[in-house]
Amino acid sequence: MKSIALIGAPVDLGAGRRGVDMGPSAIRYAGLRERLQNLGYQVHDLGNVPAPLAEQIEAPASNEKLRYLKPLSAFFMALGQKVATVVNEGAFPIVLGGDHSIALGSINGSALMNSTSPRKLGVLWIDAHGDFNTAETTPSGNIHGMPLAALTGRGHTALTHLMGQSPVVNADNVVLVGVRDLDMQERRLLREARVHVFTMHDIDRRGMADVMMDAIMLAGQDVDGIHVSFDMDVLDPNEVPGVGTPVPGGISYREAHLAMELIHASERLVSLDLVEVNPILDTNNHTAKIAVELICSAMGQEIF
Repeated sequence: MKSIALIGAPVDLGAGRRGVDMGPSAIRYAGLRERLQNLGYQVHDLGNVPAPLAEQIEAPASNEKLRYLKPLSAFFMALGQKVATVVNEGAFPIVLGGDHSIALGSINGSALMNSTSPRKLGVLWIDAHGDFNTAETTPSGNIHGMPLAALTGRGHTALTHLMGQSPVVNADNVVLVGVRDLDMQERRLLREARVHVFTMHDIDRRGMADVMMDAIMLAGQDVDGIHVSFDMDVLDPNEVPGVGTPVPGGISYREAHLAMELIHASERLVSLDLVEVNPILDTNNHTAKIAVELICSAMGQEIF
């Protein structure tokens, strides 16, 4: 029986809007553990990695380009170490965010679980945004817009060398899916890095199935496994109102499920994080319930 470890990452310091720190509780309340157990998994909920609160920290200056860098980097390190322990014990880590900056911890831990022999990961970054800014390009200073750039070795050393190695993932094995909101300089960085980007235009034109098959192939070339980082704002806001940074024109409920079903069918998935559930903006915990359903699809739930 495959063992799953649930890890809460209740932090919102990387975002510009409060509330996603309550995402792990909302997802748990929506029945994630029970649903995974019904799929035949042994599920261990390891609780939350202790996270700093904005009220405990002096607010950064309005023009700060790396807001809350010190407390966030310490949090990412603690999360990465927790994920690395889980992987080394043979369990499958599912990290519940929190804002999308937490992927720095989850992916570092999944890739660098063995400091002498790290594993090579491909990354599927399923998101409305690119999250490929640096301190030089960011319009906001919010670190949740920087994790993917940092994971490929671009940005401040406190983020790029979180657990010693940089880059953590090669840009050739990074694939963005569902993008529809990129900053101008971020677009340039993505092109220079030659990250594979499938926008909503590609999904509209080709269909989710074709896009995901290509995305899985590109992320999975010459790697030990694929990490999926799923931002709930990739769905259209009409589908999921409780997200941190909603953008109109996203994927549908069924397209999201199809993406996760194809990821499971690939048999390449080795770790997963799901982020940006904001219960403050939600109705009747609807977004968290959808999050649970999508995680279950990634873990093998089928319609028939």
